[in-house]
Amino acid sequence: MELTDLPDFALPLVAAVVAGGLIGFEREWRGRSAGFRTHILVCLASCLLMEAAVSQGAWRFDALAGTRIVADPTRMAHGVLTGIGFLCAGVIFRAGFSIHGLTTAASLWITATIGLLFGAGLFWLAMTGAVLTVVILAALRIVSVRLPQQTIVDAQVAWRRDTAQAEGGVQEAMEEVGWRPSGDRHELIDGGAAVQRTFRLRGLGDDGLKELAGRLRGIDGVVGYRLDPRDD
Repeated sequence: MELTDLPDFALPLVAAVVAGGLIGFEREWRGRSAGFRTHILVCLASCLLMEAAVSQGAWRFDALAGTRIVADPTRMAHGVLTGIGFLCAGVIFRAGFSIHGLTTAASLWITATIGLLFGAGLFWLAMTGAVLTVVILAALRIVSVRLPQQTIVDAQVAWRRDTAQAEGGVQEAMEEVGWRPSGDRHELIDGGAAVQRTFRLRGLGDDGLKELAGRLRGIDGVVGYRLDPRDD
């Protein structure tokens, strides 16, 4: 590969940076851990590796006399998509009983795919994928906010063991606010001095969470609670 070959690689690299930036901007705006720069680097790295794979004829190695080199760029694509899985795993985390970061991990995976397509020279397919990804992440998010949707909240409530009536009061408070509770787990904590129960709450919207928190604070015997709405 010579210096004069660089202009042929410029367009795929610039397109990969732009596509990664568009996807990363949406994640940055949403305050996610993998944002603008991360998505640009993922897309650019994928494009660079695929460009190297499709240009194996320019690599510096001496082939045996009478042999023919047959390149298989798909092996590079397999390697990139396998490696990106480790990065995606880093943005998925567990908070209480909820799993967060799945959408950001998926956006990194599709960003790597788009970079590979640019590197392979499939510009229209890559640009279509980039536009669809931005639409799915941004436009459909706006639509989903306007539509009535069921909210799921993982709740942990703890009360003193000697206040058995507290459990009934907790469930009653949840139902009065408008949440439909279903119990998951019971356990003793603090050396058996308190009971902790896990609930999965279902309802429309999350406006009642503040009111529920206030009611839980007013129940005699409740010593702690945690309300964790699920989000991507």
